[in-house]
Amino acid sequence: MRGEILGWLAAVEAEHARREGDAELRTKVLALKRYQQRRLEWTYRDLLASSRYQEAARFFLVDLYGPVDFSQRDREFARIVPKIEALFPDQVLATVELLARLHALSEELDSAMAQELEALPIGPKAYVLAWGRVGRAQDRERQLAWVIELGAALERLTRHGWLVKTLKWMRGPARAVSLWELQSFLERGLGSFRSMDGARDFLALIERRETELMTGLHQGQAWVLGELPRVG
Repeated sequence: MRGEILGWLAAVEAEHARREGDAELRTKVLALKRYQQRRLEWTYRDLLASSRYQEAARFFLVDLYGPVDFSQRDREFARIVPKIEALFPDQVLATVELLARLHALSEELDSAMAQELEALPIGPKAYVLAWGRVGRAQDRERQLAWVIELGAALERLTRHGWLVKTLKWMRGPARAVSLWELQSFLERGLGSFRSMDGARDFLALIERRETELMTGLHQGQAWVLGELPRVG
């Protein structure tokens, strides 16, 4: 599993390196991420206002889809992957591998989208046009499937009280070996899913809405993006 995690992180690093060598691409990717985050905030405004779901919804928006540059975090992860196997249980390792896999695909698709943007700022029409040019419907479906799978994995982890306690106990060791970013991510994820007391409805709603949105985008329907301000 260590090799798989390193492979996905290497793919992410390759995307980051490509953007570092292309200032225009880097700027467009950042604008794209901001636009996509605003779209998610609009699509899930009801969940963000829900006392039951807002913490999990915010985790998805910030930790999975946020416009923050995670390149430094990813490089830290790659350096300490050999230590992960010694510190974290197998269930956690599988979740980390899934996260790395999802991250690699998402970064690749974001770069592809950014390359198809003719100019900034980004509005619904420009986004739909870039989406259509990129295509890759199967990869989009795979991306959503992995998001749902990751959510289900986090929920399963919350059922193991011993695991939650172990993560808290590991804060010191994790910080000592530069694993604090991973430790924090796992704690935030587990905390947000534990707080909503069951993720089935939450994940089903995400899957339904994102599937409907992707269908609309594939058909060139800009209205599915909502009334969002232009970004860029």
